[in-house]
Amino acid sequence: MNTWRNASLAVTATAVLALTTACGQDKGVENPNGQAVGAANPAAPADGGYGSDYGAGAADQAAAKPGGQLAVWDSKELGKVVTDSAGFTLYRFDKDTASPPKSNCEGECAKAWPVVAAGGASAAPGTDASLIGEVTRADGSKQLTIGGWPMYRFAKDTKPGDAKGQGVGGTWYASAPDGKKAGGGAGVGSGGDYGDGAAEEAGGEAADLAGLSVRKDAKLGEIIVDKNGMTVYRFKKDSAWPMKTACTGECLKKWPVVDPVAKNDTEGILKKGFVTFSRPDGIKQQTIDCWPIYTFSGDAKAGDTNGQGVGGTWYAVSPQGKLVGAPK
Repeated sequence: MNTWRNASLAVTATAVLALTTACGQDKGVENPNGQAVGAANPAAPADGGYGSDYGAGAADQAAAKPGGQLAVWDSKELGKVVTDSAGFTLYRFDKDTASPPKSNCEGECAKAWPVVAAGGASAAPGTDASLIGEVTRADGSKQLTIGGWPMYRFAKDTKPGDAKGQGVGGTWYASAPDGKKAGGGAGVGSGGDYGDGAAEEAGGEAADLAGLSVRKDAKLGEIIVDKNGMTVYRFKKDSAWPMKTACTGECLKKWPVVDPVAKNDTEGILKKGFVTFSRPDGIKQQTIDCWPIYTFSGDAKAGDTNGQGVGGTWYAVSPQGKLVGAPK
């Protein structure tokens, strides 16, 4: 029995030592002996890093409504955009798939992005009716698809012609008549703090990047970017060991977390301390050198560095996980 207990304790100690070595011991940081990390009771954002605080009517709008007679709105910023029969913009989600059609927006996500029901939809005049279809969601309901892409509305669009969802989180875009991204995936600047983060290179072609990689910025030098080419940031008020976040609630709307990335889906960055942070709000966040990392909703396109130096606390990240350009 003693032999078994000793072996068990040895295994546990080895696991703790491994994490400590990865996140602090080799930096001379004291091991906190298992104390809870992170800020307490933050408001948990919804799918894609955005919360359910989209107005009092958001939950009511979650009930799927049909699109009816679809139409095409000729937007000065975005070109041709599909709308429902009431003139509300229809959107597509990058985390969905078109072939085969599949929706990955459920629960809180569907409150912010109400589903367009499939029944009774008619193609917009002058468009290809064969592109109109449907997909069966996880709950068995039918959702409208265009070109295979599931269609949604945005709860913050309050009147016909609004396109406040364009570019939100770098994953939501107004739909063109063929189901592709209207405007080549560009943001229109109407999303406010919820982000206009277009995740496309100029010309509308998606960046073919690893989950995290290095970009040479003309002013900042080598900095880390995500799979969409968006600049990655660190917050000076966070800590690496114990791993702790000071960005919660409203902060996360401006600074969405970087989702976990596989080590083999990175190029040119430090692998030591490359671990997933299980935040107290339940969100999984990628770290580099044990520091939590984020993107900035104010970056409208790949290559932007609008978050650099914000509040004297937010800075781009070097390939070694260091703050770029921060005062010493």
